[in-house]
Amino acid sequence: MKFREPAELPDKKFPLILSTGRQLYQYHTGTLSRKSPTIHQKSPTGYVEIHFKDAEKYGIKDGDTVEVSTTRGKVTTKASVGTHIAKGWLFMPFHFAEGPANMLTNDALDPIAKIPELKVCAAQIKIAQ
Repeated sequence: MKFREPAELPDKKFPLILSTGRQLYQYHTGTLSRKSPTIHQKSPTGYVEIHFKDAEKYGIKDGDTVEVSTTRGKVTTKASVGTHIAKGWLFMPFHFAEGPANMLTNDALDPIAKIPELKVCAAQIKIAQ
């Protein structure tokens, strides 16, 4: 099988790649795991991870409230600045209703598996107004 690029790649307006996924301390939409006080101590709210070099470029500091947007909408959340993510990428966990990361993702279907391409889409980030 020949490699296919994702349906949506970064461009001038949306220069970063957003990926959503799971977090160690939460489960799916958090309907049960978010009710646990112990888990809440470790994982109280949503966030977006951004590489420190990208954060510098956009004037973002760790803990800043930021707006992540794609062609499908925008979500306001806290920035987590560091080195756990590659430069040019953003990561958001999908467990948090107040930061619904998956509403930003692309629903293009894989032609063989017929599953949505939820894990890769073009995005932008800026400090929230």
